[in-house]
Amino acid sequence: MSANAPVHAGDPEHDLPRSRAPVTSPLPPLGRADREDLQLARALLERPGVAAQLANAIGAPLEALLGRRLPARVSKLVDSATRRALEQALRAAVASLGGRRGARPASTRGHTFAAAATGAAGGAFGLAGLAVELPLTTTLILRSIADIARSEGESLDDPHAALACFEVLTMGGPAAGDDAAESGYFAARAVLAQQMASAAEYIALHGLSGQGGPVIVQLLSAIASRFSVTVSQKVAVQAVPVVGAATGAALNTLFMRHFQRMARGHFIVRRLVRRHGVDAVRRAYEACA
Repeated sequence: MSANAPVHAGDPEHDLPRSRAPVTSPLPPLGRADREDLQLARALLERPGVAAQLANAIGAPLEALLGRRLPARVSKLVDSATRRALEQALRAAVASLGGRRGARPASTRGHTFAAAATGAAGGAFGLAGLAVELPLTTTLILRSIADIARSEGESLDDPHAALACFEVLTMGGPAAGDDAAESGYFAARAVLAQQMASAAEYIALHGLSGQGGPVIVQLLSAIASRFSVTVSQKVAVQAVPVVGAATGAALNTLFMRHFQRMARGHFIVRRLVRRHGVDAVRRAYEACA
């Protein structure tokens, strides 16, 4: 980004001034309602990770679930299907919603039902259906994330907001018993911050159709590597012999609801950062512990 390029006002990662220009209007402090919203966001974002939730869903110890090693061909299939899904899903998800802000509450229930249906179909065909089921499920998850983003005041025409939907897919949630805020939400965002900023600048110039740019490829690779870990955990559960179509639907429902919770918390934080600045929100978020 050039020295004269404007900082996008709608991106919470860039709310801090890049120069020493005087701030003419200080940001207001968090009021009671905003602090209550932030407490809700923290409760959502710092829940036990999706792996623990999946293990509880089938009554298996978490250690046994995480200790399951997928066959190499299945791991390769998960990685390739995840990357292909991410390359296609966000543009379709955002395009179907348009760039409206807060026009109506997010339709989380409808997206959950749809994900359950794809999970049932995928469970019926086992691992053979993964290549078809995973892109569909990923698109549905991203569409639900984008819907939640819009309901929290994000403009989906803004590349920063569109990429923030991708960011949710990296949020598996902390391990059970991990209550340190800095090891959770804000630390996870910091890992991708520079790549997100570069990708948003590229998309602002070339649009989402310009996915072949190196910064987009790098970001997709970084997100895919994290999301594929979560997907692999779900596939490991589905590979248990007793898992069939009905359980596949239940697991996809849990999977969808997990990312809906992550999205709600994420976009509440982004809304508050736009209003109060990242430093104030981070301090208040840590104080919620």
